[in-house]
Parts: sequence; structure tokens; C-alpha cells
Amino acid sequence: MNISLLLEMAAEAAPDRVALACDDKRWTYADLLAAARGACELIRESGCSHVALLDESSVAAVIMLFGAALAGVPYCPLNYRLANQELGALLGRIAPAMIVGDKPRIIRLGPAGARIEAGHTVFSRAEFTQKVQEFTPAAADRRDSGADDSEAIAVQLFTSGTTAAPKAAILRHSNLLSYILGTVEFASAGEADAALVSVPPYHIAGISLLLGSIHAQRRIVMLPVFTPETWLKLAVSERVTNAFVVPTMLSRIIAALAPGEHKNLGALRAVSYGGGKMPLELIRKALELMPDIDFTNSYGLTETSSTVALLGPDDHRKAHTADDPGVRARLTSVGKPLPTIELEIRDAQGCVLPFGQAGEIHVRGDQVSGEYTERCARDADGWFPTRDAGYLDEHGYLFLLGRADDVIVRGGENISPGAIEDLLLTDPAIVDACAVGVPCAEWGEAIGIAVVIRDGHSCPREDDLRQLIRNRLRSSRVPHRIMFVKELPYNEMGKLLRREVRTLLAG
Repeated sequence: MNISLLLEMAAEAAPDRVALACDDKRWTYADLLAAARGACELIRESGCSHVALLDESSVAAVIMLFGAALAGVPYCPLNYRLANQELGALLGRIAPAMIVGDKPRIIRLGPAGARIEAGHTVFSRAEFTQKVQEFTPAAADRRDSGADDSEAIAVQLFTSGTTAAPKAAILRHSNLLSYILGTVEFASAGEADAALVSVPPYHIAGISLLLGSIHAQRRIVMLPVFTPETWLKLAVSERVTNAFVVPTMLSRIIAALAPGEHKNLGALRAVSYGGGKMPLELIRKALELMPDIDFTNSYGLTETSSTVALLGPDDHRKAHTADDPGVRARLTSVGKPLPTIELEIRDAQGCVLPFGQAGEIHVRGDQVSGEYTERCARDADGWFPTRDAGYLDEHGYLFLLGRADDVIVRGGENISPGAIEDLLLTDPAIVDACAVGVPCAEWGEAIGIAVVIRDGHSCPREDDLRQLIRNRLRSSRVPHRIMFVKELPYNEMGKLLRREVRTLLAG
């Protein structure tokens, strides 16, 4: 049993239903299954050990995901935004691979450039898509029946390395199937339902969106490169009902909406978001602007096969309109763990902490891989340390405080940057803020903050910001250094790149 079962079930149940819209072409479920079987044959003929995508989102990503599963080879989508040296190193780690995407770039990284090992089979997107359609069903449908390959590796994703080489996180078929079968009802989507996929193919959110939409039999609308204008245009023209965005995407979409234009998104019913911290002001604005849309906050990691906790639409609406401060605060949470997930908050010694106390988030469940090609990070009882800091309130809502590595240690005191940032954002002149630890001879680390001023507002005085933090938090949270910047650095999934801010403030 592997993830190809999801496509096979969908194609058997509704072969003529449109499964995918991409580049002005429509593919039915029968079309996709036939192409995936053709890809399986192509992969087997290549003798490769991995199947790699070096490209933007396209139909090739869907075909390769399921074709690799049918062939029993790990699917490894790569970050096409990486520099040549970084990309060459990753390609060397998965040789020999069948690679689809930016053929000229891959060839430049080949043996002549001495950056990757020989043995790769390379196709452009157009070549691959054409070749997989040339196999006849009789020749292509040769998957071994009865084999239990649920514990084989389905997907391999390279984490974004900061101080070391990227780790290769592996997700087994059993992990991904546990997540999809536990959260998505088969054939639950209506024929008019459509999901807009605009996240990169090398991110776990993109993969889980494809698998979940196939299992629900929801039409996938692929947006290769995100801009708010193209997102809005496609949402309208394809009558999109469901979408996933990262916070930076939602901010740009709202900014691009003309007055009253949100009423033209009549088909849009549900928007999920995740991948980075959602500013409170932004989600409040979204709820006010689009009150009829169901918003869901999803928290998860690559190593957990995507989502492990959700803040659902009802919780969004209750928190947005509540008078109770505790209920209002839930809008800054990521909700409650999925029923299939166990979650604990632990201290540095591994002891489970009570409600309200902050520590490291640990999770356990069948969807949790916690594995890398180099090692398994789960403990003997199956618990995976996420390296995310957070706490649970008395009602079981999970609040994130950032990465455990982002905690500022000032004179032996652990300081979460999130509390400082949230306070700064209460100043109407501040649109974005980041707090990090900077080197300090006296305290080991001191606090530095980078602040972005809202257009049309004057810059606050540094002394006023320090006094705000001193009055509302405590003197140990007062920043040693303050820098006003045009914008903060984020990656394509909306994660704040604190290391870059740390380098800027330490300079």
C-alpha cells in the first residue's frame, strides 16, 4: 500500500472528472493515472535511485509524485531558487537521479562543471510530459500487486540548512497515508470544488495539498509562480473554492484587492494558512474583509507529514468577536492538536510541563516521521522533538513562541522574542518587527530589534520603544540595539529569516 493508491481510487471512482487545471490544459483523473503509469515505466528504465523535480509547480510535479510511488523510488523535489553550488551539492547526494525541470541549468551543473556526479537522466518539463503520455496502459500498468511497500520512502525533502548542510528528511508512504486518510474523507468534494495550489512544490504543504485534493477528488488549480494579481485572476476565472496561503501571500492579496472586489470571489469558501507566523492585525483584517470565508490556521512540519494542529473557522470567528480576553487570544494560537496526534510541552530535561508553561513541543503519531537519511530523531517511545517552542493553555490551545534556537539567553535568562514582537506591533506606526539575540560581553546575549515603519507614519523615538517594553514587560526585555529597516527578510513560505536579522544587528 502506498500513496499511488489515492490516485488509483480517484481514477476508478471518477475517471472523467477533471483532476487538474494547469497551463490552460485540463487533465482528468484517468489522464493523470495513465501519465503516472507512463512515468513509472520511464523511471524504471532510467535505473535511477531518486526522482527529482527542479522546476516550478506544474503537471509534471503531480505526475512525478505518483509515478515515483508506482516505481518504488523516492520523490525529491528540489528548491530551484538555490545557488548553483548548493544545488549541485544536493544533486550529488541523490545520484543517479531522474531529474525533470530546468534542463540547461542541470546540464551546466553536470560532470563538466565537476559539481555533481555522473549518471543523471535529465528531461525538460515538456519532454517528460510528452514521453509519459506515449506509454500505452497495457505496457505501463505493471505495478507489482500484493507487495507491502508502506514503509518504503515516498518523499525526500531537503531542509533549509542555515549553519550546516541541509538534512534530508524522509517521509514514508505510511506517514503520508496516515495523515491523508486521517484528515480527508474520500470523494468528499463536489464536482465544482477547486483548490488553488500556489506554494512551491518542494515544500511539504504543496505535497500534502496535492495528496489531499486527489483523495477528496477536488479539482487542483495550479499556479506556478505566485503574484497577488495572478492569484486573484485565477481564483475568479477557475471559481476556486479552497486555497492555502502563507501569511505574506495573504497580506499581498488583501493589499491588491480593489474596494469591494472581495465580493467577486463568491466561489471562495475556505482559506487555510500556515508556514509562518500570522500577524494578528492581518488575520483580523482578513476576517473583517471576508467574513463569509472559513479561515483555518494549520501548524505542522516537514517531519510530521504536514499539519499536526488546527485552529478552525469557528474558533477564528469566536476569537475575533469575543469579549473574553482568553478567548480573543486564541486568534494568535495554532489551535488544538489533531485527534490522531499526541502533543506534549517539555522542559530542557524532558519533563512534561503543565498548562501555561513554555517549553519545547514534542509530537507523536503515525504521520510523524521524524527521520532523516542520516538518523532518526524520534525517541524510543516514538516522540519527535520539533525544536519549536510553545505552550498549551488550560483549554488545550497551542501557542507558538518561535524556534527553540531563537530563544534569547541573556545572563542565563531565557527570553522569547515573540512577546517583544507582539508588543511592538501594538504601536500603530509599526507594521513588522523582529527581536533577536546579539553578542554582548556583559550578558552573553543582549536584545536587538529590527522594526519596519508603516507607510504614512512617522518613525517612533528609540527611547519611546524602550520605555514601552520596560513598562509592559520588564527591564531585561529592553533592547540594547534598535534598527529601523525598510522590510524584514522572509523566505518564499513566509518564514522570518532571523539569522539574517541577527547578522544585520550584530554588524
